[in-house]
Amino acid sequence: MRRARTLGIVAVVLLASLLGACTRPPQVEEPERTLEIGATGEPAGLDMITVSGAGTPFVLLYNVYETLVKLDGEGNIDPLLASEWTMSEDNTVYTFTLDKGARFASGTDVTAEAVVASFERNRSEAATDQIMGKWQVVDTIEAVDEDTVEITLSQASNQWLYEMTGPAGIVTDPTGDADLNTTPAGSGPYEFAAWEEGSAIELVANDGYWGTPPRFDSVTFRYYADPNAMNTAMLSGQLDIISNLTVPQAIEQFADETAYTVHEGTTDGEVVLGFNHRTPALQDLRVRQAINHAIDREALIDAAWGGKGTLIGSMVPPTDPWYEDLSDTYPYDPEKAKALLAEAGMASGLSLRLRVPNLPYGPPAGRFIAAQLEEVGIDVVLDELEFPARWLDLVYTKFDYDMTIVAHVEPRDLEAFANPDYYWGYDNPEFQRLIEEADAGSPEEQVTKLQEAARLLADDAAADWLFLLPNIIVTTPDISGIQANQVSLAFDLTTIAARS
Repeated sequence: MRRARTLGIVAVVLLASLLGACTRPPQVEEPERTLEIGATGEPAGLDMITVSGAGTPFVLLYNVYETLVKLDGEGNIDPLLASEWTMSEDNTVYTFTLDKGARFASGTDVTAEAVVASFERNRSEAATDQIMGKWQVVDTIEAVDEDTVEITLSQASNQWLYEMTGPAGIVTDPTGDADLNTTPAGSGPYEFAAWEEGSAIELVANDGYWGTPPRFDSVTFRYYADPNAMNTAMLSGQLDIISNLTVPQAIEQFADETAYTVHEGTTDGEVVLGFNHRTPALQDLRVRQAINHAIDREALIDAAWGGKGTLIGSMVPPTDPWYEDLSDTYPYDPEKAKALLAEAGMASGLSLRLRVPNLPYGPPAGRFIAAQLEEVGIDVVLDELEFPARWLDLVYTKFDYDMTIVAHVEPRDLEAFANPDYYWGYDNPEFQRLIEEADAGSPEEQVTKLQEAARLLADDAAADWLFLLPNIIVTTPDISGIQANQVSLAFDLTTIAARS
């Protein structure tokens, strides 16, 4: 980006000196405005309705696909395709008025019928279980007129509108006949251009965008399996942004403020040591408690994540309204862990498979945990799986594991533990009841019930919440508009610009 601008300036100076006697200034072609972003966690596919994983919305949400309402950098719900919306007194009927200027990249208007068609697809059997679950509370979806959509819920829900800011609420172009898993079609400021699998995804400006024009002609997300290679690319001037520094130990490499700007914030990314509750040994509460007591999570953060990150004790980050500090529910106590294993009749001979994704936090955290569990008598078979394909196949889909480590970055995802068919296999009727009551109750009841649910999860050692990922973004100094906190699944390009 900086080289392109420099060449453009040199060209202007040379032309001015050669043609100074001319009365009409020469026409100089504007350099292309490009943005190069380093990233990890490549998508498994491009249709976020039918494909699981956070990699797809990271690139496409708010950039290629838009929603009726969206999350801002502080977690507030703002208008997007809908210019306004109202709710009935009992909070079961939502009426959305579409922005009359909204158009798909194809030039077709975003109409109520298009929204209805998208939403019916989003809640169909073609969708992933996770997406379908966000639509369970919806009864009917109707187009009142060309610009008005009415959605009726079967009961009041505190969570539903929030869910519509994410992948479950995207609106797709109904006129497109291509496979959305290979050719996304939305209304956002950028259009999908190309995907070189294993390497990069390129977006190009939607020149007919109905909102604020995109600030770049093209944006490329470049994927790095080795985070050190991404840092090297940034240091050598090949990147404008590291979207999340996944080797926090390397932050000092970017200490020169004349060359780099470091933005530090928080995320919703709970790094979870997940248990397969279908594994007989892990159905014993004492074994799960022992594993929690056996792991020194502060030392884990230092060893695996450069001391960056926040200790948490349940599936709730500090940015959620119902957060309580539960990080000391199971303090590091290897002797207590040994006693619990003995009480459960598993003082020796317990062997568990720990299958981790080959994401930056996975292998180092896996090795650290394996060593600590072996100290209390648990034999750990550590297996590193390629992410996303191999991990999604064996762990997420086939439940072929005993323990795993993965960051769950979806906002307000406490309710994931209420689904017994989810890959953890956690089935607790009391927890499920609390989630249902929280969603249907008043906002005050929602906070109280979700706090109770989070405490139940912690006490039941449903998992071991290792730490909350920090959000560390590195940019060149000319980049502005970076959102320090990653509170949605999107890497939102609409706020980012390059200073001239």
